[in-house]
Amino acid sequence: MRLSAIIQLLEEDPVVGEVEGPVDPAAHFVTVYNPRRRDGRTVTFLDANIETVLIAWHRITAIQLLPQVEVEKAIGFVRE
Repeated sequence: MRLSAIIQLLEEDPVVGEVEGPVDPAAHFVTVYNPRRRDGRTVTFLDANIETVLIAWHRITAIQLLPQVEVEKAIGFVRE
């Protein structure tokens, strides 16, 4: 199950993307799917068509896992 996350990088803007479940601290890299900036634009140091990127742990200062939103709460009440 993919979780949305904000990855804080050393001397770079944060990257928002999805990770596969809780991140393994023993791994050398973190796999991030659909990397983008917080405002949805492409990350400046990546090509525009990148879908997956491996980020080395020594470049990461923190990873914030975002809470999962249930479908009913995300859609909200719709009046017909």
